[in-house]
Amino acid sequence: MIRWPFMLHILGSLTICIGLCMLLPLGFSFYYRDGSALPLITSAAITAGVGLCLYLLFRNSQAKGAISHREGMAITTLGWVAACLFGALPFYFSGVLPRPVDCIFETVSGFTTTGASVIRDVEILAPGILFWRSLTHWLGGLGIVVLGLAILPFLGVGGMQLYKAEVPGPVVDKLKPRLKDTAMILWKVYVAFTVAETILLLLGGMNLLDALCHTFGTLATGGFSTKNNSIGFYNSVYIDVVVTVFMLLGGINFALHFQFFRGKPLAMWRDPEFRFFMGFWLLLTLIISLNCWGQTYASFWKSLQYASFTVASITTTTGYATGNFEIWPPLSLCLLLLCMVVGASVGSTGGSIKCMRIMVVLKHGYRELIRLIHPRAVVPLKMGQQAVPPEIFASIAGFIFLYLGLAAVSMFLVAACGVDLVTTFSSVMACIGNVGPGLGEVGPMDNYAGMPEFAKWILALDMLLGRLEIYTVIILFVPRFYKK
Repeated sequence: MIRWPFMLHILGSLTICIGLCMLLPLGFSFYYRDGSALPLITSAAITAGVGLCLYLLFRNSQAKGAISHREGMAITTLGWVAACLFGALPFYFSGVLPRPVDCIFETVSGFTTTGASVIRDVEILAPGILFWRSLTHWLGGLGIVVLGLAILPFLGVGGMQLYKAEVPGPVVDKLKPRLKDTAMILWKVYVAFTVAETILLLLGGMNLLDALCHTFGTLATGGFSTKNNSIGFYNSVYIDVVVTVFMLLGGINFALHFQFFRGKPLAMWRDPEFRFFMGFWLLLTLIISLNCWGQTYASFWKSLQYASFTVASITTTTGYATGNFEIWPPLSLCLLLLCMVVGASVGSTGGSIKCMRIMVVLKHGYRELIRLIHPRAVVPLKMGQQAVPPEIFASIAGFIFLYLGLAAVSMFLVAACGVDLVTTFSSVMACIGNVGPGLGEVGPMDNYAGMPEFAKWILALDMLLGRLEIYTVIILFVPRFYKK
C-alpha cells in the first residue's frame, strides 16, 4: 500500500529545499545589479510556499516503518519532476525563455546534468540567472534526493529505498551503516572537489562567476557554460587540462574517491571498472589523436589536446567543447558516438549505460563463446574477484534492452517531427545518455533551440529517464505498481 500523504509530506520538504536554493544566486544578482533579483525571489517564494503547504498539510501523516521500495521510486521520480517544474520559474519570470516548453527543457537539462540548451546566446543572460542555470547542475549531480538524505534528519530512517532509487548504477554501495552518514560523505567529497576546481580555475584567469559555473558543470558532468563557445572561449591549455582532470574525477565512482581519501589509493586501481573507464578514455584519445593529426590539426600535440578533452567530455557525459568536433574525420565521430553509449562509471555523476554494465555484457558474451567450445564447462561471470549474481545480470540485461528500446521509440517520434536522420539519432542518444551536444543541428556549436516543440518534450523525458536509470520512472506507468 502506497502512503500518498506520507510521500507528499516528504516531497514538500524537498520542494522547500529547492526554493531556498533559488536564493543562492541573489549574491551575484545584487553585485552585478542585473535585474534578476525579483524573478529569483518570486520563484523561490512560490516554490518554498508550495513545499511548505505540502509539508504542513500532511505533517500528521508520517507513517511508522521504513519507506517501501515502491514509495522510494515514486518519491524519487516525483521529486525530480517537481524540481524541474519549479526550477523553470526563474527562466520564465525573467523573460529569458518566454515559452514554458523551453523553460522546462532547460531546467530538466540542468538538473539531469545533460547540458542540452535552448538558449542561443548565453552571454547576454543576467549573472544571477546564469548562476541558477549552472547551480541546477550541481544540485542534480549527486542527486536531489541524496541531498535531502544528507540534510533532512527524518529521512535518515528507512531512506535506503530512496537512495537505491536515486543513485545511478546496478549496485548501490553503503559507505557507512547509517544512510544519512553515507549521503553526507558523498556530499563532502563533492564539495571538496568543487572548492579545489574553483580555486584552480580562478588561478587560470576566470572570474568567480565563471569559475563556479564551470566547476558546477564539470563535477556534475553537466556542461552548461557561461560562454557561447564553451571552454573553447578561453583558448587555454591550462584550463583544458584542469577541466579534463575534474571531468574524469566526476566520471569515477565516488565510493572510490572516499576510499582514496581514507588512505587507500590502490582501491581505485584494484577496481576493474576504474581500469576499464580510464583505459577506454586513453585508447580512444590515442586513436582520435592519430586520426585527426594531419587531417584536422597540423600538430600532433594540438590533436592530442583536443582529443583528450573531447573524449573525456563525451565519455563522462559532460558535454563541454573546445572546438567543433563535427569537422573531425568520420572514424573519430563514430568513436564519439560510442562514447555516448558507454558513458561513465556507476556511482558517478555521469550518465549513459555505464562502464560496469558494458563490462558485464562483454564478459557474458565471452562466457557464451567458451561454452560453445566446452559445453560442460562451468564458467562463472565475475567482476574482478566478485561473482555477478544472476539477478544482477538480469537487471543489467533488462536495463540495456529498455534503454535501447526507449531510445529507438524516441528516434521514431523525433523523426516524425521532420528532423533529419543524423540530428534525430544523435539528439536522442545525447539526451537519454545525459551527454548534451550531438551532431547535425544539435552539434557542439549549435543547440536545441531549433528543435520542434513536440521533439523537445520527448527529449526532456529522455533526459529524465536517463538520469533516473529508466526503471525508476517507467515503473510508475505499470498498473501493478499501485496494487497491494
